Amino acid sequence: MDDRQRLDTATAGLRPPFAVLDMDALRANAADMTRRAGRKPIRVASKSIRCRPILERVLAMNGFAGVMAFTLPEALWLVSTGLRDVLVAYPTVDADALRALGSDDTAAREITVMVDSPEHLDLIEGLGLPRPVRICLDIDAAFVTLAGRFRAGALRSPVREPDQAAGFAADVVRRPAFRLVGLMSYEAQIAGVGDNVPGPYGRAIRWMQDRSRRELIVRRGRVVRAVRQVTDLEFVNGGGTGSIEKTAAERVITEVAAGSGLFHPRLFDFYRNFSGHPAALFALPVVRKPSPTVATVLGGGYHASGPPGPARLPQPYLPAGLRYDANEGAGEVQTPLLGQAAEDLRVGDRVWFRHAKAGELCEHFATLHLVEGDRVVDEVPTYRGEGKAFL
Repeated sequence: MDDRQRLDTATAGLRPPFAVLDMDALRANAADMTRRAGRKPIRVASKSIRCRPILERVLAMNGFAGVMAFTLPEALWLVSTGLRDVLVAYPTVDADALRALGSDDTAAREITVMVDSPEHLDLIEGLGLPRPVRICLDIDAAFVTLAGRFRAGALRSPVREPDQAAGFAADVVRRPAFRLVGLMSYEAQIAGVGDNVPGPYGRAIRWMQDRSRRELIVRRGRVVRAVRQVTDLEFVNGGGTGSIEKTAAERVITEVAAGSGLFHPRLFDFYRNFSGHPAALFALPVVRKPSPTVATVLGGGYHASGPPGPARLPQPYLPAGLRYDANEGAGEVQTPLLGQAAEDLRVGDRVWFRHAKAGELCEHFATLHLVEGDRVVDEVPTYRGEGKAFL
């Protein structure tokens, strides 16, 4: 039985649109991620999951420890449900959420917030919170060369060099409102950019990533040593799905962050150092046949975040051989699909898609149907299904 038959059989009693999570694929992906991490724990990136029951299941697996959340309200909610050790990966200016953090013993103990400037410290300090806030410093991990004229990597922290980091750490430590416990640096240009790309562009990516890795190993090591001279750290976090084994190999790193590799969305097909199993899929029904060579499905416009372009569209996955109409693409309420496979589709059939990214899929569905083999074994709510929308 091929994958399309297996998924169609498992979900025969469901009416699309719906989303599924292939648990056999997820477990295989998780095992490969922990193998790549060696003995260092993986902190699960919640933005790549956005389903609390799945977060809980992953955290119960060997090799995974802690959550990397994307907003403080999300972190507060996760902790209120029993999850622990939550690092908020992005700075917050949400005064109400910060007051809630400072007024709750468990939240103040279990949540760490991200800062990269004195303005963040001033804002939090100005609230007069009754409990110290756990702080993590975000360090710029981008690759910069040609006297600053070329940059590859996310535009995140302004803190880059060891002396900057040490000075900022000293500022945190001398303020009673804070406890400096961690340091993070995310090398997006390595972890989030696939290197298995043909032609000159692929060669340029591999050249950039090789140079970036060499530079970052040295600089990150110096940054961590400089900060540790100011105060001890509970953790040093780095990496992402695309760079797990490379980041984990650095002596100063105590944990890596990853999440997308569990679902293995379309954008993670283009790496040379690992291959995953598509685990998160969604099914849309064929509702029209405008011509014998076109099959139109309901909905489909689930574009991924990032720079606009074809790479951010969902992938028509099963049956194989479908493609978008150049004039319509993935539409809000309907999506025409072309290709030889479209000729065999009939009204009422279903087409399986993969999202370009991971957790963003869950913003469109209230539940995930968990599939094992050719059976649906459970149905669990996404963040949306629990009435949560944090961004």
